[in-house]
Amino acid sequence: MSSMQHCAAHLATSAFDGDAIAQYMRTDFITLPEHLSVYEARELFVSQLTSDDIPGQVFVVAGKKLRGSLSIKKLLQESDTAQSIRYLMDSCLFRVKPDDERQEVVAELSERGLDLVPVVEKGELVGCLMEKEIAHLLEDDVTEDVHRQGATLPLDKPYLEISPWTLWKKRSVWLLLLFVAEAYTSSVIQHFEEALESAIALAFFIPLLIGTGGNSGTQITSTLVRSMALGEVRLRDMGRVIRKEMTTSLLIAITLGLAGCLRAWMMGIGMEITLIVSLTLVCITLWSTVVSSVIPLTLKRVGIDPAVVSAPFIATLIDGTGLIIYFKIAQHFLGLS
Repeated sequence: MSSMQHCAAHLATSAFDGDAIAQYMRTDFITLPEHLSVYEARELFVSQLTSDDIPGQVFVVAGKKLRGSLSIKKLLQESDTAQSIRYLMDSCLFRVKPDDERQEVVAELSERGLDLVPVVEKGELVGCLMEKEIAHLLEDDVTEDVHRQGATLPLDKPYLEISPWTLWKKRSVWLLLLFVAEAYTSSVIQHFEEALESAIALAFFIPLLIGTGGNSGTQITSTLVRSMALGEVRLRDMGRVIRKEMTTSLLIAITLGLAGCLRAWMMGIGMEITLIVSLTLVCITLWSTVVSSVIPLTLKRVGIDPAVVSAPFIATLIDGTGLIIYFKIAQHFLGLS
């Protein structure tokens, strides 16, 4: 590629944001005109090699228009050297555009296991993704999901190159939002102050109950978000997801309920509070399942990256609602209004 072509490609690439495919694609690739014979294609292919890294496939073009891809193994093994390569090439069924967002194509790349993807704009081949670029793209997607699941904005540089000021900006926004969301937990406790005063033992189990709900929700959300990123779960699967998770959570809820009984017995708590705690554990576990299963799929449906449903967000949401469930059950059993 000439320096002018390289400069033009760089300028075109710089016009896209950091998540665009253009930021990952390479522009130094081998193309073969579709009118070449097998013999001519072999000669041109060898003349274009610039390193010991021999590609497994090359692109077949008509001018700048992409026609398909050709296996180098097939090209070298073909005995009829006069035959046109257009009869040997495969159509590139999967292609991407420079302005496609990484999140839009990562599922397809993971599912198909491709090692060469053309980047096409208005039918013209402008770049490609090879094994190295695809691996980089998938790695960035996983990294971003991990950051968002940890309630922080994704880092655009290696960690050791990031200043404390930049880390503050990326973390403080989420933490302030979570702080506001968590504030209603104290309002819930204040609202049910009468129930706490009548049975102070209820307060002993608040950390246990809200922690259990948050942990259960985090497990489900993390699994679902990753499965959605890989294209294993889609919105149409919501019914199957909820049935599977509810069945699993029912078994987990019974297990945790029994564990709650044991814990209350070890603390010498009365049977009435023991029953309240055990029943609450069951209800909170099932409730967290509904929240954690529905929200990521719903956000995906409205075009929001489900990775933003971070583990702390789910935990915060379940904290407050779990307390409401706890105190409502306590009011019922204790005969409070």
